[in-house]
Amino acid sequence: MKTLLLVRHAKSSWDDITMKDFDRPLNERGKKDAPEMAARIREKPVKVDLFVSSPAKRAKKTARIFAEEFKKEKDDVMYIEDLYGADRSGFEKTVSTLPDQHETVAIFSHNPGITEFANTLSIVRVDDMPTCAVFAVSAEVDKWQDFLAAEKKFLFFDYPKNPIG
Repeated sequence: MKTLLLVRHAKSSWDDITMKDFDRPLNERGKKDAPEMAARIREKPVKVDLFVSSPAKRAKKTARIFAEEFKKEKDDVMYIEDLYGADRSGFEKTVSTLPDQHETVAIFSHNPGITEFANTLSIVRVDDMPTCAVFAVSAEVDKWQDFLAAEKKFLFFDYPKNPIG
């Protein structure tokens, strides 16, 4: 079985409007939300064994915080250029080429692509994935290349301001 977690990066800073979008860091709320969400996800019945992220600063930092919560080294995060600004096909390409030895993978990326992709994975629809939201599905497959075509089971959708999270 393969399990996929889609994680939108935590809240980023707009303090310096001249800064390139790619280089924007987390703001104070993002620095608070990321470890809280990582801890919440760690309490769920999933054991993430691979962390894959957009190389943008805010996504990288969010992924590293989650990796540390799951007792992985922050340097264990894999970065994929195509996840920065990815659309549905970018996510599909990433998922279909994930290493098969990993059963549960968390992918960290950006809106609007991450919401669009999440909405293709199950009958559960999300209007907009808030910052640091996590959307999880699983499929009874052995290879990631078979994941997209397989019937998937919705596991959960959680986000920092979720009243039942």
